[in-house]
Amino acid sequence: MKAWILAARPKTLPAALVPVWIGSMPLLIDRTAETGSWFLFLGTLVSCLCIQIATNLFNDAIDFVKGADTEERLGPKRVTSSGLLSRKAVVGGALSFCVLAAIVAIPMVVERGWLIVVIGIVSLFFSYGYTGGPLPLAYRGLGELFVILFFGFVAVLGSHFVQTGEWGNKEMWLLAGQCGLYSAVLIAINNLRDRDEDEKTGKRTLAVRFGMKFARLEIAVMGTLASILIIPVGICSGCSALLSIAFAIFLAVFHLALSWRVFRTEPSAVYNVLLARAALQLLSFAVLTSIMFALK
Repeated sequence: MKAWILAARPKTLPAALVPVWIGSMPLLIDRTAETGSWFLFLGTLVSCLCIQIATNLFNDAIDFVKGADTEERLGPKRVTSSGLLSRKAVVGGALSFCVLAAIVAIPMVVERGWLIVVIGIVSLFFSYGYTGGPLPLAYRGLGELFVILFFGFVAVLGSHFVQTGEWGNKEMWLLAGQCGLYSAVLIAINNLRDRDEDEKTGKRTLAVRFGMKFARLEIAVMGTLASILIIPVGICSGCSALLSIAFAIFLAVFHLALSWRVFRTEPSAVYNVLLARAALQLLSFAVLTSIMFALK
């Protein structure tokens, strides 16, 4: 069981949890019984978590086949390369979570129709295509773009669509962009940590393609932009401009402290701590956004 928990990568799951909460939260906390459905929220959340776990399992097995996980790895142990689980078992686990994600999504399909099927099929395809298939995104330097699109716009706006049948107003699109940027910070720190190993094994991430200076600047810019975006979100949602600015300052200071550590620290196992802080940053964004909508 410990091997399967390790393979699921629990520390990455906030990247699946937060977009669903952000997309659903305005309808769930508006104190109006007629809007929002906790049942649909839980279904969306479980389905997205299953897709995230499936992605992690596919990644574990495919990286082993491609030789991307070596003895020089600085990140957490990978179960396939370390021999804790067989490649066949890990792929089987990934497919099982894909099936579970589809089953849990049935109430959403009943409620919102064929568009949920389309979103689901695309999401399941990329759970494998992120590292596998003829154009593995993670190996082509498209990881950050994928995360912004799927963990930002697709997940947030899709979750909002499940709740309302609509794609959301201006503030929801801004929130989707924020969520995607904060999530991309996670993958960018991960790729910077693994840059030397990825370069040796042919994994052409942005950190490999453009170097460490670019990767560090990318992390700083994405998180800072995400922090600033909470100001127009607050204003559009009717929240106090002063409170929106205060939240933006808090998030910006949090991120600048994280970026400072990234700039001052050479890629090493210490980056695992920085990844945990980036995950905490993503959760802090979700909490502050919830407070902002509750107080508007």
